[in-house]
Amino acid sequence: MVTMSRLVQFVLALIVGLAVLAWAVTGFVQETARQWFERDLNLRARLVATGARASLAAHWYADQRQQLQSQLTEITHDERVMAVAACGLDLSTLASTPDFPSEFGCREVGPQVQSADGSSNPHFQEWNAVSRLPGGSIHVSAIPLWDADRQFGFLVLLQDLSYAERREARTRTFLLVSFGILGVLASGVTIFVARFSRRNWSAELRRMLHGDERRRPEFQPILRDVRDLIERVMDEREDAPGVWTAERLKQTLSLHLHGERVVIVANREPYVHERFPGGDVQIVHPASGLVTALEPVMRACSGVWIAHGSGSADRETVDRNDHVRVPPGEESYHIRRVWLSPEEELGYYYGFSNEGLWPLCHVADTRPAFRGEDWAHYQRVNERFANAVCSEVDSDDPIVLVQDYHFALVPRLIRERLPAATVIMFWHIPWPNAERFGICPWRQELLEGLLGSSIVGFHTQFHCNNFFESVDRYLEARIDREQHGVVKRGHRTLVRPYPISLEWPVRWLAKAPSPVECREHVWRDLRLKPDALLGVGVDRLDYTKGVEERLLAVERLLERFPEFRGRFSFLQVAAPSRTKIERYRQLNDLVVQLADRINDRFGEGDYRPIILLRSHHEPPDVFRYYRAAHLCYVSSLHDGMNLVAKEFVAARDDQQGVLLLSQFTGAARELTEALIVNPYDLEEASTALATALQMPPGEQQVRMRSMRSLVAHFNVYRWAGEMLVDAAQLRSRERLTGSLADRATRNAAAK
Repeated sequence: MVTMSRLVQFVLALIVGLAVLAWAVTGFVQETARQWFERDLNLRARLVATGARASLAAHWYADQRQQLQSQLTEITHDERVMAVAACGLDLSTLASTPDFPSEFGCREVGPQVQSADGSSNPHFQEWNAVSRLPGGSIHVSAIPLWDADRQFGFLVLLQDLSYAERREARTRTFLLVSFGILGVLASGVTIFVARFSRRNWSAELRRMLHGDERRRPEFQPILRDVRDLIERVMDEREDAPGVWTAERLKQTLSLHLHGERVVIVANREPYVHERFPGGDVQIVHPASGLVTALEPVMRACSGVWIAHGSGSADRETVDRNDHVRVPPGEESYHIRRVWLSPEEELGYYYGFSNEGLWPLCHVADTRPAFRGEDWAHYQRVNERFANAVCSEVDSDDPIVLVQDYHFALVPRLIRERLPAATVIMFWHIPWPNAERFGICPWRQELLEGLLGSSIVGFHTQFHCNNFFESVDRYLEARIDREQHGVVKRGHRTLVRPYPISLEWPVRWLAKAPSPVECREHVWRDLRLKPDALLGVGVDRLDYTKGVEERLLAVERLLERFPEFRGRFSFLQVAAPSRTKIERYRQLNDLVVQLADRINDRFGEGDYRPIILLRSHHEPPDVFRYYRAAHLCYVSSLHDGMNLVAKEFVAARDDQQGVLLLSQFTGAARELTEALIVNPYDLEEASTALATALQMPPGEQQVRMRSMRSLVAHFNVYRWAGEMLVDAAQLRSRERLTGSLADRATRNAAAK
């Protein structure tokens, strides 16, 4: 029998042991969490410097101190960034935010940043440290700034680390309390066992100290709670600027919008059922950047995609509610198909949308055509789609994402029927300046339709500015430039830039052959010589894509650089588009004639400088060409974003290949490591082609790695997540405002 004194000694020893264990675990968790916090702040600092590098460089070289100051102030809008300073190669302070601490100035930090390689040229390396100010701990980062292959200075960023200390304090308190409870319960169990289990006392005590949970089930809930706490501390990184994923987007939707279903309205459907000769029905993926971007979002969020049912077998594959579940085999969301008559499709789609709005919004050599009958069809089809939205939603405040210029009237139509709806309108093409927009006879109706949205999104701030200018000129509305919104009849619409992107990783690459295998297959299919060089372009045959200018640049390359004759071929994958419109038929014929002329001039035997594939290609085939090619040329004459550029970057996990990118694309503002060209300047474009073909593998790797990092972090899940979070915050403010207004009305009535 265990004596009382020995039992008391044992209980005291147990409590002391648990206290020591609590101290050790608390120290381990605190140290691990602190390391993770610091690592995340290092990554955040690099991302901030990378994201602001292009605009900083422009102000830097122009010695625009005021603009540089404004750029640094904008960086501090991030709640974690306290202060920023821009430092030159000579350690001078070019600009800094107000109240930047002098002890972390450029000359003070400079010795830590300068490389000790002994070279005469200034060279900086990244440096991070933790320090303290009177207000608490801070994290100091010095990030070198690069322009191509040379440095032009570095940024000093001070980030608030006090939130990490607060979390550590909460964690420490929780752990100590948990171990205290564990100690009390363990002591109670020990006394219980001592009184009622005399024979196996030693064995039971040994098992308990060794953590045998099977023999001590009463300990399992407590130990599980402690493990869960540690896991939560380890994973508590909601502020980390890591890669967005489908799962993170789902969590964001659940956190901010309570997991509500999303409704997407778009002209194109992501899966088209077509009947082919022989009677087989096959699924086709349309050649559309919009579909490429949005389909992964829909798979992540679920809900319904409302689109025009355009496939020859679409009617056969829907249920009685015009629904079909997709993707095949996964079936994570619905497509609701809307049927249009040939007259409606001709007037709404080919007429007003693509002969009117498309050339109006693109700076290209095509005159917009506006006809009254097309406008009537456009109005009726927009009403049809708005009715479809209202029939699909299951609440009076749904989340609706309206896509592109086909549905400018839909947001207002939804707002009239569902005043509490959260409507996000994303305009995928450029927005013209006010003078050009004024060409449209129904400009006011289009603007009022768009301002029915909660948020109107564009790819770039430049297009947002053009939209504000149009509203200011043609509507009676208040422009709130501080909050980036428009207020009309008491309704506020935010206008924000959201640069669209791709899913990451791209699902078509999961089973794709290696770049080496792709090159072998493509070389065999195209009958290329072993030492051949291949460029690729992937587009719909549209006059805004600069396909003619692209082929002319290839011709000019072969004229100026004879060493590439007989060796370099350019593969143009060109899916026919909008062939019912005369301008597109003319373009199709012109591209064929141009390719034939260049091939007749420079071709010899099996060698063809231009390989033109005028047919639709499924994504796996397109990515095979991306992975095989030495370069990709995107030569748009005017574009909102152009996702072909990002697709090529995503496809090159071998970190090889060179991207040539038109300066008139939205992507050129992000993928600054590409060779940026003016597609109208054939001399510049042909020189860039030669540069790409001669670029060393090391330089290709540096450029591609940087672009892949940007596409990975700023992917389509982040694009959708930022819009949905902004919409959720706007909805929350509107509900609060409405609640306060209702309360004021009731109080006034009571008086």
